[in-house]
Amino acid sequence: MNLPEKNNIFKIKSSPAPGTESFETIVSGSTFIERIVSCEHNTPENQWYDQDKDEWVILLQGNASILFEDNYTESLTAGDYLFIPAHVKHRVTYTSKNPPCIWIAVHGHFSQ
Repeated sequence: MNLPEKNNIFKIKSSPAPGTESFETIVSGSTFIERIVSCEHNTPENQWYDQDKDEWVILLQGNASILFEDNYTESLTAGDYLFIPAHVKHRVTYTSKNPPCIWIAVHGHFSQ
């Protein structure tokens, strides 16, 4: 019998270097959940996330900004969450350094 393994979403083994982020898959399958830790991270200037799956994301710690292709910017603080439908182009334009951002992202096909 495989017993569940307990972890803590706020326990960061090592903070990513400034300007980077780290990804940890928590659950995988056709829908998957990942933890993202970012520190002063920006998506490169001309790069957009254009994902095949919907994404629900919550910022658990820190401050961040996401720019959408139509020039709309969403600023996030701890506790804020967004639903980003598949193929809605977006990029991260800011994540805080102290504290680093801790996100949970759920990727799949959802209905609202």
